[in-house]
Amino acid sequence: MTSPVSELIDLLSLERLENNLFRGQSRDIGTKYVFGGQVLGQALSAAQATLDSADADKGPRAAHSLHAYFLRAGDIEHPIVYDVDRTRDGGSFSVRRVTAIQHGKPIFVCAASFQIVEPGPEHQISMPEVPKPDDIEPTPPISAEALAKLPSKVQRWLNRMGPFEFRPIYPRDELNPPKRPPFQQVWFKLSETVGDAPELHRALLAYASDFHLLGTTTFPHGISYYQPNVQMASLDHALWFHRSFRADDWLLYSIDSPSAQGARGLARGQIFDCAGRLVASTTQEGMIRVLDAEHVAAKPSGG
Repeated sequence: MTSPVSELIDLLSLERLENNLFRGQSRDIGTKYVFGGQVLGQALSAAQATLDSADADKGPRAAHSLHAYFLRAGDIEHPIVYDVDRTRDGGSFSVRRVTAIQHGKPIFVCAASFQIVEPGPEHQISMPEVPKPDDIEPTPPISAEALAKLPSKVQRWLNRMGPFEFRPIYPRDELNPPKRPPFQQVWFKLSETVGDAPELHRALLAYASDFHLLGTTTFPHGISYYQPNVQMASLDHALWFHRSFRADDWLLYSIDSPSAQGARGLARGQIFDCAGRLVASTTQEGMIRVLDAEHVAAKPSGG
């Protein structure tokens, strides 16, 4: 059997159909639709694969930002085609636009920008003072009794051994969530060591950056994705890469939600390495709907 990390790397390794056309497989990890992080990671992998036109004498061009919109829910049972537009290759920057297509319709669009390595002014904010990951106990598994009360897809999501290990500073019971201020810090890392290719580590971080963001917007309201009267979905996602990092080393995801309104919530994240270096930043807005009893009764079970 292959490990969850090997499966994820395979998932991010796309089949090249044409110069600018790629196909990625989909993976059922217990979510109702394709996990947004999968599409983010695959789209970035597709864009990175088209940088062969960059000037070799100036060195490789590394992704520094990605801005994306989720247009339609992805079908877990079918692959996704990624169409890359080589929008620009300038002296220092390159831009790629990526459209993810399923069943003949776009489900996701993004623009990614790449830059050669250049010196310049540098500063960053300080990492929050939190316990180190080795001082935090791993999150205990949910009891079999609690799992049995949930739809089968939710059971698979909560009971799976994923490729990343997460250690929240202040764990929250997602099945019986209390009301809390809208912020959290979570240590995370890939559960196995992988190769040194920076492109791979950026795609892995893009995948992992979709965890925890939107959930933080629910904290003040005492609700969670696992409740039958709650509907949540990512609408957009932005990711900036600031400094080098490894996804198989511990990283701290510090997240806050400045606002929720109009059935939408906004979350912001900053990702630090163990040395306190700010390596990436994120933002995401998502849909949050709390349904009344009549709508809940009409919802499919999701089993």
